[in-house]
Amino acid sequence: MNGLQEMILIGEIVLQSKIAKRAAERLRATHDHFDHVETWCSIQSILVSVGIVSKILWPDKKYKQCGVELRRLLKVDESNPLSNRSFRNHFAHYDERVHEYFKFNSQGVYTDLAMNPHLNSGIFGHIPMHTHRGYNAFNDTVVFRDEILDLNELLIALDALLENCKPYALAGC
Repeated sequence: MNGLQEMILIGEIVLQSKIAKRAAERLRATHDHFDHVETWCSIQSILVSVGIVSKILWPDKKYKQCGVELRRLLKVDESNPLSNRSFRNHFAHYDERVHEYFKFNSQGVYTDLAMNPHLNSGIFGHIPMHTHRGYNAFNDTVVFRDEILDLNELLIALDALLENCKPYALAGC
């Protein structure tokens, strides 16, 4: 990978990080003035932006070495939460998730876009399997069935990455 490629990819990481941070600000604003569409628009924007950053840093095998070089340059550890694209995939491939669910579940229970699902969970504190997507505004976590994603953890990882991009980015971080 040459220096120009590096700068372009780092510039894209900076842009996507800023998009995710702005979406997080919009999401926090919905806590005071609930807007269902804006809540999910903001969550989806965060997940897509983080997914793009993830694909740059952990590309498919054709460009694997470029990802290795960028992660080394930007001091990104393999265990970084940005490496996990499962939630982005749940949202991007939602149609598949619906088909898979109903292939194995014939009941008519299907809860989606739940707000604060942890608070409404069963008496044993678990999120019911029929809760597909949910957002807990009290701790900024997103739920997909039995998986939980901490948005704050992603945003902290983006902030650290943004700081590491500063020496290499053309535009200010």
